Amino acid sequence: MGNANQRPQQDSQTDQELEDPESSSSSSTFTCEICIEPVTLPNKKFKNSNKCVHPFCTDCMIKYIQVKLEDNVADIKCPALTCDHSLVPLSCRPKIAHQLFDKWCDVLCESAVLKLDRVYCPYQDCSALVINECGGGGSLSRCVCPNCKKLFCFRCKVPWHAGYRCEESGETRDENDIAFGVLSERKQWMRCPTCRHCVELVKGCAIVRCR
Repeated sequence: MGNANQRPQQDSQTDQELEDPESSSSSSTFTCEICIEPVTLPNKKFKNSNKCVHPFCTDCMIKYIQVKLEDNVADIKCPALTCDHSLVPLSCRPKIAHQLFDKWCDVLCESAVLKLDRVYCPYQDCSALVINECGGGGSLSRCVCPNCKKLFCFRCKVPWHAGYRCEESGETRDENDIAFGVLSERKQWMRCPTCRHCVELVKGCAIVRCR
């Protein structure tokens, strides 16, 4: 009976010995390489998803991200001198404020837009941002605004100059000129490269001599 009473005490001692490393690890400290201050809570150690882990405290990393976003830096690199990894926004989201995360998303969107050809709709009642996601910005001209559904020239950044070249889009025209340009485009009339008069092919071969 005596041995039976002593075994639970030994088991409880063994359980305490197994818990001691965990309790000691919870009180472990590390020195933040940014503020050079000892940090006693392991959950304050910043982790960049599964890419890299460095002795940086969460408070310093939040300030670091905030400073980078104030400079409109979208691709925020890890502050470690020997690390080339970028910080993962979704991994940092639980640690930073919602306003800071939203600003990070805005900066990322702006940096993505800057890499693409973009214009603003030339109509004053719209002025929506139109992005050329298909490439070939130099050859793109006739475009439809996705917001107001009106035609405009992506190259000239003016309302669509039907029947006229981009080089002629800056010339002053009245309503009759615009209506004639729309008609010539609808009828697929071609302009003489010399005198710029419209020529209509009624029949015969494609070789036309301007009169």
